[in-house]
Amino acid sequence: MVKKYYIIRSGKSPENSKDTEHVFTGSSPRQAALKAAKRGFAAFMFRERGKRNADNTYTIHIFKGSVKWVNYPRENRPSWLPEKVRMPVVKKERTVRIKEI
Repeated sequence: MVKKYYIIRSGKSPENSKDTEHVFTGSSPRQAALKAAKRGFAAFMFRERGKRNADNTYTIHIFKGSVKWVNYPRENRPSWLPEKVRMPVVKKERTVRIKEI
């Protein structure tokens, strides 16, 4: 598993969006999206840091995410952990290639 860095982009469209300071790690864009959704981001775009495609474009991954509260799934729950925990849910909308960051 290779650790990759995904930067959240702000803006309405991928072409007009800018990088933010929020960086999430994961081996895939979905893993980073789950982390972002758990921290409260609802609709977001990711760009992998340091990666450019062969045709000199950048891939932007667009996700929608939410959080639902569920009961902790195991019976050996630590005493400091509440009974209900947040579980992130994400859905990939699409991917877009842009020429400039």
